[in-house]
Amino acid sequence: MKYITTTLIALLLAGALHAQDHRFDPPWNTPPTGGVAFTVPGIDNIPDLYGDMADPQLVIFFAGNQFMVIDSLITDFKKAYPQYQRIFAETLPPGILAQQIISGSLVMGNLRIAVKPDIYTAGKSRIDQLRDSFSVVKNYAGNTLAIMVQPGNPKKIRGLADLGRKDVQVSMPNPAWEGIGKRIEEAYVKAGGPALQQAIMVNKVAKGSTYLTKIHHRETPMRILYKQADAGPVWFTEVYYQQMIHHPVSMITIPEKENIHASYWAGVLKSAPHPQAAADFMAFLLGPGGQGIYKHFGFTPPEL
Repeated sequence: MKYITTTLIALLLAGALHAQDHRFDPPWNTPPTGGVAFTVPGIDNIPDLYGDMADPQLVIFFAGNQFMVIDSLITDFKKAYPQYQRIFAETLPPGILAQQIISGSLVMGNLRIAVKPDIYTAGKSRIDQLRDSFSVVKNYAGNTLAIMVQPGNPKKIRGLADLGRKDVQVSMPNPAWEGIGKRIEEAYVKAGGPALQQAIMVNKVAKGSTYLTKIHHRETPMRILYKQADAGPVWFTEVYYQQMIHHPVSMITIPEKENIHASYWAGVLKSAPHPQAAADFMAFLLGPGGQGIYKHFGFTPPEL
């Protein structure tokens, strides 16, 4: 009996420890209702694909850092426009989404996704690269940078210059496909000149103390939450959201003279399969409903 009790305790502790390993795993949004629920933390969770892929009435490719607005935005849009109930959205890095548009499909694991988007949203530089693909382009929100650190800031990070320290493990968006990566590099130059950018993006990458993410809006929070990184420069809204859902992270603000401002733009594709739905969504996005949601999650208003 003693052996059985000891074994049960050991199994329960092992289960608890395993759960702890994934306690901060996405999806952080509310999953849709209906169907068989089968989300396996660390194995099958697909947090950046949303809604109805079969016969959608509207398809939107959002810049990945806007994943936190999806629940409210889609729910309220459906209420305002009840004729649209089957909506599919992606919140992958904007560079990956752009490649998906150009190539016609995305392969994720064993799944090939060949849906055509009606709307693509991204920063201005990425939108400009695809300018000829859009019939309409509108600015709808903005953002600034902040630094996400472990709770209580044990490494005493005071600003961007501290990310160049040898003892600081940095989680950094890869500029190859993350627009924010290039903007952060601009901020590094503002804060410490080309030497700081070189230290963080070349020297520390080579030594392994700067980790380049593939999908920063998921990886940077998780690396900090699981104590694999000390700090990560991110959009302000990403730290704001992690604190909103009570995840243990702290925020270091970046002074205006070292910060950058981003503007987010939405473009209706000329090839949009659902042009009327796209037009209706753009009206909602730019109206009080959509703008109120973006404000709630810490985004700044669009440029006038």
